[in-house]
Amino acid sequence: MKKTTFLLILMIVTGSMYAQDRIQPKPGKPPVVHLKKPQTFQLPNGLKVMVVENHKLPKVTFNLTIDNPPFAEGDKKGVDDLCSSLIGNGSTKIAKDDFNEEIDFMGASISFTSHGARANTLSRYAVRVLELMSFGALHPEFTQEEFDKEKAKIIESLKSEEKSVPAIASRVVDALAFGLKHPTGEFVTVETLNNVTLQDVKDLYATYFGPENAYLVIVGDVKFVEIKPWVEKLFGPWKKTNSPKLTYPNPDNVSTTQINFVDVPNAVQSEISVVNTFMLKMSDKDFFPAVLASTILGGEFNSYLNMNLREKNGWTYGASCSIGAGKYVTKVRSYSAVRNAVTDSATVEIIKEIKRLRTEKVTEERLNSVKAGFIGRFVMQAQKPQSVARYALNTEVEQLPKDFYENYIKTITAVTPEDIIEAANKYFLIDNSRIVIVGKGEEVLPGLEKLNIPIHHYDKYGNPLVRPILRKE
Repeated sequence: MKKTTFLLILMIVTGSMYAQDRIQPKPGKPPVVHLKKPQTFQLPNGLKVMVVENHKLPKVTFNLTIDNPPFAEGDKKGVDDLCSSLIGNGSTKIAKDDFNEEIDFMGASISFTSHGARANTLSRYAVRVLELMSFGALHPEFTQEEFDKEKAKIIESLKSEEKSVPAIASRVVDALAFGLKHPTGEFVTVETLNNVTLQDVKDLYATYFGPENAYLVIVGDVKFVEIKPWVEKLFGPWKKTNSPKLTYPNPDNVSTTQINFVDVPNAVQSEISVVNTFMLKMSDKDFFPAVLASTILGGEFNSYLNMNLREKNGWTYGASCSIGAGKYVTKVRSYSAVRNAVTDSATVEIIKEIKRLRTEKVTEERLNSVKAGFIGRFVMQAQKPQSVARYALNTEVEQLPKDFYENYIKTITAVTPEDIIEAANKYFLIDNSRIVIVGKGEEVLPGLEKLNIPIHHYDKYGNPLVRPILRKE
C-alpha cells in the first residue's frame, strides 16, 4: 500500500513538474523555398518556351498550354468537349495503336485536350515523347468513327445525370451567376451535342489550337542547349491560327439577396449554394487574404461552415467554400448538401457564418493554423516538377511579379485578421448573393418561404418559372 502511494505521489509530482516546464514552443522562421528560374525562348510563330533544368531525378515533364480567352459555343455547346476527347485518339503521323503501344513500352504518359497537352517520361525517352506529343497535338486525325464513339459517351453521361441533384446544382449555379450566354454560364445538353458535327470539331481546332497564345514548359532532367533544337524542329512548323479575341460583359451580382429555387421532386437532400461573382487576379494585393478567408469559411475540416453544419448540428457530411481567381471573371461559392428537413435552417446558418467572417476578427491561432497549412502544402508542392511548371506558367500567363513565388510564404505570413475582414467584405457579398437551392419543393419550400428572402423559381436548366405546382415524384 505504501509502495502504491509513493508511486502515485511520484507520478503527481512528476506530472506537475512536467506541466510547469512545458512551454509552448515559439514558431520558427518560415522556410525558404528556392525555385529555379526558367530559361526561355520564343519561336517565330509565337510559342513561348520555358525550360527548368532539374537533374536530381531522371524524369522530364512537358506541359503545353494554349491560353485562349473563353468563348461561347451557343447552340453547339459541346464542340470543345468533343475536340478535347478526340485529340490524341489518332494522328496523321502515327497509327493510334502504335502510338499507345510505344507510350506503354516507355512507361510514359501523354494526355491531350483542346487547350494543350501534358507528358511525363524518363529522361532517356524525353525527345521521343516530345515528338509523340507533337504528333498528337499538332497532327490530329479526326475520324467519323471516333467522333461518333466520343459523342455517344458524352450523351450517355448526360442522361445518367438527368436527375442528379449535385449535377443540376452545379449547372444552374453557373447558368444563373454568369448568364446562359456567357462562356462560363452555358452548358452541354443532349440537344446542343446533337447539333455538333465532325466538321465543327475540325473548324474549332483550326480556329483556336494555335501557337500565338501557347506556352511549352519543360521541367526535369534535360539540358537547355539540347532540347531547344528539338522544340524548334517539332513545333516550329506549327502555323498561327489568329484566333478571335472575343469579350463578354461581366455578370452583375443581384441587387439584394435572393433564393433561386429549383424543384427536383426525387431529391432526398437539398444542395445549397451561396454565390457571388467578381474579378480576382493572382496579382491583386488582396488575393492571399481572399483565399485565406475562403479557407477559414469552408476550405478545411475546422472551417466555420463545417464546424457549424456538420459538427454542431449534424445536418451534413460536409460544408465547403471554393473561390476562383485568374484573368477572367470568377465566383466564390459556399455550399453544402443537407437533409430536406433542415434546408431552411442550414440556409440561415450559412448566411450567419458568412456574416461572421465579414464582421468578426478571426483569432490569431486560427489564422496561423490556416497559414501553416498553406505554407506546408506549398513547400511540399514546390518539390514536384508539375508544380514548378505550373508556377512558371502562372508567372507568365497571370503576369505575376517575377518574385511572386519566392515571396509566397512571406506574403501569406503577413496577412492579418484585419486583412481577412476587408477581403471578406469585398468578395463575400452576402447582401447581394444568389442562394441557389436545388431540392424537393414539396418538403423544403414551406420553410424557405418563412425566411423573408425573395424566392425566384427556375427549371433544372436555369430558365425562369412561376412558382411550380409541387408534386411528389
